Amino acid sequence: MNPCGACPVRSLTVCAALEPEELRRLADILQTVRADAGHTLFSEGDGADALYNVTSGTVKLYKLLPDGRRQITGFLVTGDFLGLSVNDSYAYTAETVTSSSLCRFPRKKIDALMDEFPKMQRRLFSMASNELAAAQDQMLLLGRKTAKEKICSFLLMLSQRAARRGHKENPVFVPMSRADIADYLGLTTETVSRTFTQLKTVGVISLQEGNKVLIADLDAMYDLAEGS
Repeated sequence: MNPCGACPVRSLTVCAALEPEELRRLADILQTVRADAGHTLFSEGDGADALYNVTSGTVKLYKLLPDGRRQITGFLVTGDFLGLSVNDSYAYTAETVTSSSLCRFPRKKIDALMDEFPKMQRRLFSMASNELAAAQDQMLLLGRKTAKEKICSFLLMLSQRAARRGHKENPVFVPMSRADIADYLGLTTETVSRTFTQLKTVGVISLQEGNKVLIADLDAMYDLAEGS
């Protein structure tokens, strides 16, 4: 069976634009990767010899700063693509947050396929544009927003992303640790934990089992995210 043709998340991925015969060609070059939480897919500076498509789970991308601190630049979920590089080496490290499955494509082979299938290349460029927009949103989060505004914006972002993928948007699934959230938002772990507690105390959120956060007062959440 063609694994691409039977893929339940294909509509979310770079493969969505391909016809059955094109999918068969793509399936011929892919390798399925399954990884437990905490597995490093590749490290910053490694040779960029493959691209990946997340088919389940959550992956974090990060860079190490000169002083040893870590800056998480993004969290990728089902349908997201990673491994793009303008040079011969990866510009960031990719590590699984949860148990994850990915399709791995050798760079030279998928580059050749994209030359042959321009619509796949256009789809990839579209996804890269979305990635750029997400980076711009993160720059805003790291800029002038307070800790409470950052946390509320982050939870709303996760909720909206789940809705776009057809998943339940509330409660919000938050699989990443407080330390990961802190390194994404430019806060300390203590500040993240304290802010979650404050939001819970005033009734804006409630913490549920299974790494879920219920947004109990959506209007207040939006107001807080915007600094109202």
